[in-house]
Amino acid sequence: MILARVAGTVVATRKDPRLEGKKLLILKPVSPEGKDEAGYVIAVDTVGAGYKETVLAVSGSSARMAEGCKDTPVDCSIVGIVDSVRLDEK
Repeated sequence: MILARVAGTVVATRKDPRLEGKKLLILKPVSPEGKDEAGYVIAVDTVGAGYKETVLAVSGSSARMAEGCKDTPVDCSIVGIVDSVRLDEK
């Protein structure tokens, strides 16, 4: 699973027909403390996430198991919106 923040949207007027009607979002991976990590990921939104929300995403074959993604060419899907993150103290 990937902890990430929604950083933007991708608009693609021409795409695989199996992606029609699916919202594509740009995710910025973050650490549990909320600090940005390297790179960006494009993910299919299955939960109605919004800009700057912290989300949980899955990649690889797990992404194709998300709601509405069966038999869809996706490598990353948003499967949850995070309310809070808590780390145990050392």
